[in-house]
This record gives sequence, structure tokens and C-alpha cells, in this order.
Amino acid sequence: MDDSVKAALARWPDVPAVYGWLSLSESGQWRLHPDGTGWGIAADRSPSEVAPGEPIENEQILGFINRNYASDAQGRWFFQNGPQRVYVRLDAAPYILHLDTPSQTFHTHNGLLIAHIREWLIDEAGRLYASTEHGPGMIAGRDAALVFEALHTPAGAPLMEKLEHVIADNATFDIPALLKDDEIADMKVQFLLPGITSHDNADAIAVHFCASSDLGRRLGFSRLPAP
Repeated sequence: MDDSVKAALARWPDVPAVYGWLSLSESGQWRLHPDGTGWGIAADRSPSEVAPGEPIENEQILGFINRNYASDAQGRWFFQNGPQRVYVRLDAAPYILHLDTPSQTFHTHNGLLIAHIREWLIDEAGRLYASTEHGPGMIAGRDAALVFEALHTPAGAPLMEKLEHVIADNATFDIPALLKDDEIADMKVQFLLPGITSHDNADAIAVHFCASSDLGRRLGFSRLPAP
């Protein structure tokens, strides 16, 4: 957090927080809702059904938001704008994770390097999430196919090969059915690209299936923070 922000917090500690003005898209883009109605949606609606807001493109502003992005004890993520917290609507997850192919490492949408992935999760639409030391993140759509290809069982079988028989015609997953499949429910995978280590230096990391509506509870974040 910027020193100027810390100083403002110390000087004005009781400035009320605001909601409905800022969101983080599935692609990791910060979006402004200038009318303050970014919260005018139901929690179970998909990002395609909500007001997208206006993309923030000023590099100085983006850098300020990225450096002062954090979460509270309730799993609500916010941008600390001086003395005021601006809570963020999450269209996917607190972080959007990108794979840097030259270095073969992951980083968050705001530039944090990922050193540890503790758990992989897949939702019904085939979106891939990771639990990291910085918090939960979703693999960016442009990188997801490559990451899926790099996930193998300890025996060397590609993850997608193991899942072929449970992928529906519309490329979705039947989460309840998967959770009843003992082999898949207890599956672990290795990410074969170097540069990423697993929690406690384990050789393989658990991969679980979770409905998108339950991801916030499972990973401890609030998609639509409330006072």
C-alpha cells in the first residue's frame, strides 16, 4: 500500500466506504460505474447479464488501484483510495491470473508473481481457478487452454484426457456427477511447466470441481461485497 494512502488512513480513519462504483472483469480489467449502480444486480446473475461499466485506461490511475488493492477479514476486496475504501464487484475472482510463457510463471492482473498454487478448481463452464498465496484467482481466458494442456496426473495422463468422458456436448461439466466419481473427486495433477511450485513442495496438487455459484464460499471471497 502506498505511503500516502497509509498517511491518509491515519489522518482520516473513519471515512465511510463506498459500494457500486468499481468492478473487476473476467479479463482482469478495472471498470468504473460512474452512476454508482454496479451493485444493481442479483448475486446469481452471470457477468454477461450485468452492467459492464466503463474501462479505466489511464495508466497512472491503474497503477494506483493495482498497488492499493486488498481484502478485509470478510473476504471483501477493495481499492484503498486514500482514506476511503472502494469495494469491488468481482465478475470472476479477486485475481485474474496470466501465464508468462517466456518465464513460464504466473502473475496476477495487478502484477504480483505467483510462487505457490495450493489447489486447482474447475467450474461447470470449464473455467480454471487457483488458490494462491495472494488469494484466489481465475486463469485468464487467453491462457486457460495452455494451462489445461500442461496439467497431468502424476502418472503422466493429461487432465483433459481423464475428463473427456464427463464433458457434455456443450463443453460443460456436470458438477454433481463429478463429485460422485471417486477417481475424479480425489484427483491430483502436476503443472509440467517449470517455475511454479506447489504448496509445501508437494509433487502434485489437488484439482476439485465446484459450481461457480459456490466458488466464493469455497475460496473465501465475496463477489458482491455488502456493508
